[in-house]
Amino acid sequence: MSDDKSAREPIAEDARIDALEERLKAAREREEERNRPQVKGVDANYRSGNRALADLIGGIFGGFVIGWVIDRFAGTAPWGLLVMLFLGIIVAFRNIIRAANTRPDDPPADQ
Repeated sequence: MSDDKSAREPIAEDARIDALEERLKAAREREEERNRPQVKGVDANYRSGNRALADLIGGIFGGFVIGWVIDRFAGTAPWGLLVMLFLGIIVAFRNIIRAANTRPDDPPADQ
């Protein structure tokens, strides 16, 4: 019984199956392309956050140092330090607000 060959011959592949396999392959490739991460390197939001932090720290530290130097040489302690620290904070917030109001794809204003 096992030696007898089947009377039916294997069915040849259907063209519809080939077309379906090609469409599935194309759909998988499109899905892989769509799910691939788009951002390479550092994100723009990360850069703008670092810039805001640098502006804030730089403004406060710069105002502190300049105010301390003024107080040291002019003998106006603590008023030079307080005034320059306050001005440093104002400049830092002005820079942060200016950076927040510009769009990332805009060219810089000085060009």
